[in-house]
Amino acid sequence: MLRSLYIKDYALIEKIFIEFDKGLNIITGETGAGKSIIIDAMSLLLGERATQEVIRKGADKSVVEGIFDVSKNKKVENLLHQNEIDFSNDLIVRRELSLKGSNRCFVNDSPVNLNFVKEIGNLLVDLHGQHEHQSLLRSETHIEFLDEFCDIDNDIKIYQTEFKSLNIFLKELNDYNEKEKALKGKEDLFRFQLNEILAVNPNPNEDEEITSQLKILENSERLLELTNKVFDDLYDKENSTYDTLTKVKSSLTELNKIDTSFSEALDEATTAQQLLSDITQFVRDYKSKIDLDPENLESLRERLASINLLKKKFGGTLKSVLELKEKIEAELIISENFEEYLKSLIVKINAQQKVCGELAAKISIRRNEQSKTISKNIVSTLKTLGIENGKFEVRIEQSLSEKNDLSCVIINNKFYVADEKGIDKVGFFISTNVGEDLKPLAKVASGGEVSRIMLALKSILAKGDKLPLLIFDEIDSGISGRIAQKVGQELKSLSTFHQIIAITHLPQIAGLSDSHFSVVKSETNERVQSSIRKLNYDEKVREVAKLLSGENVTETSLNSAKELMNKE
Repeated sequence: MLRSLYIKDYALIEKIFIEFDKGLNIITGETGAGKSIIIDAMSLLLGERATQEVIRKGADKSVVEGIFDVSKNKKVENLLHQNEIDFSNDLIVRRELSLKGSNRCFVNDSPVNLNFVKEIGNLLVDLHGQHEHQSLLRSETHIEFLDEFCDIDNDIKIYQTEFKSLNIFLKELNDYNEKEKALKGKEDLFRFQLNEILAVNPNPNEDEEITSQLKILENSERLLELTNKVFDDLYDKENSTYDTLTKVKSSLTELNKIDTSFSEALDEATTAQQLLSDITQFVRDYKSKIDLDPENLESLRERLASINLLKKKFGGTLKSVLELKEKIEAELIISENFEEYLKSLIVKINAQQKVCGELAAKISIRRNEQSKTISKNIVSTLKTLGIENGKFEVRIEQSLSEKNDLSCVIINNKFYVADEKGIDKVGFFISTNVGEDLKPLAKVASGGEVSRIMLALKSILAKGDKLPLLIFDEIDSGISGRIAQKVGQELKSLSTFHQIIAITHLPQIAGLSDSHFSVVKSETNERVQSSIRKLNYDEKVREVAKLLSGENVTETSLNSAKELMNKE
């Protein structure tokens, strides 16, 4: 609901602040006092465009700010989160129009564009009258109104989940077809590249292993020379290290027999002799394996050169070469098995088309059943509101495809065009006079008649409609007192589901208000300005009496006003 409205330097308004209440809020005032200016300012909050002409003379800019209670409005909460705007129970929408041309919009103090303001306005307010912000006059919303009346939210969610799966399959098919086309153009290149790689067929890290081997083989003569020298010095020549250590150990053994304090030195000499034996054995084994074969050396050099050539061609590393090999092999497998995979995917798609078709058919049946109830009730309500010869029809149509377009859903072996809402296209059609053909709702007359039509529709769809605030401008245009009472009663009834703000000249409607506001025009310092204030009970009685009898308020008109207000 709209908690408050602040308007500054807008047309005839210098500054006003209005706090609205729940239920039925009525605005009255003399013709030209500025009631419609307030509605125009509200429409600005809903994303309607405006020019600098509305800026009050002498001011630099106009400001309109509304504070809405959105504590239970999940759609608004989700929209704010999607756009990374802080959410709170009080939503502040602000528009500024400047003479400098910088027209700015804010939502919860975050700068936003006009389209976003319009988007969030569509979730908050429905404004009826001589304005374009009328959701029921937008044909694309008719299916949503019908579905809310039908109470099929859960069925639609289930359908949308399955329809999303169908589209995932279709995207997979499209991607696969695109890949197959791309593969056909590259298949020869892929096979040539794969043959190049397979001709060498390198193993992971083979280049590093060969490089390490070559380092050894290219120094094999020096390795043999040094290992021979080490072996001789340690073990093979006269007075080798091993011989010397053996003599030392023998002496230590004899010393230890005389004085046991040599036992630790003897143990260390024994350990040293064992270590020396181990080193000698390692050198002997290494020396025996040294390869002086030049053919093996050349073979390894050629192998490394082939690997390096692959690396240069295909990414710079052996890892990139092997990754390319895997990728090409996978792509060629797809190409070779395309027809088989395609058939299996189409089988899945056809099955999903039938699942979606079954769910869409169930939803469509429910819509058709309830559409008759809606049409009947709206015609009845139109009569109550003074449109005696009104006719109303909810038209539900489907489109068939002659062939199996895979994006269609299948119902009884027929192919229906579908979207996320199902197979139905819904339109509201109306005729308000005898002999007139039914026409789309968007083409009906403007002004008071369209407001009564909207009121009839809202009365029937009220429980399902999620918009918290409805605004009716000039709803009483061209109606009699008897019909005015009916219109007032419908507004009062509707206000149990929605916050209502309505402009009226009729006492039968004004008398039923929960809150009553009066707009007056005055002249101060040779400037005309409009102002608004909330009336207390006595002021409200007098205002309704003025609507009954004019400026000359009598005791009779005051009593009549109280009667209309259902007060003693």
